Amino acid sequence: MKEWVGGVTGVTDVTGPMTEPGTRYITHFGPVASPSEVLEVEPPRRISTRFGSWILKGVSTATFLPEGTGTRIEQDMETVGLMSEITSRLFSMGSYKGSYQGELNDFAKLAEAEARKRS
Repeated sequence: MKEWVGGVTGVTDVTGPMTEPGTRYITHFGPVASPSEVLEVEPPRRISTRFGSWILKGVSTATFLPEGTGTRIEQDMETVGLMSEITSRLFSMGSYKGSYQGELNDFAKLAEAEARKRS
């Protein structure tokens, strides 16, 4: 995860596979811990997680759709609380490394490199 999500310094306390609803884990952003839980998953098409820290909390759903010779990623973020709304708005602007678009761009590069290895 830290290869594409800006600021992630580690993931700990994983209780099961990411393919199982109910799996919990903690994502660390330096000193900030964000407990998360897999809510629903339909490999390889969709995953929904609830996450939360004092900076940003809500539900994130990623859907992977075939498009041409590649895959289109649609991500929906539902925030909870005023602080999360403000933080999410800041992360949604632009395509710098820590923005949502920047993270999707980095994820795409990793996925494309993996696809090249397999072919």
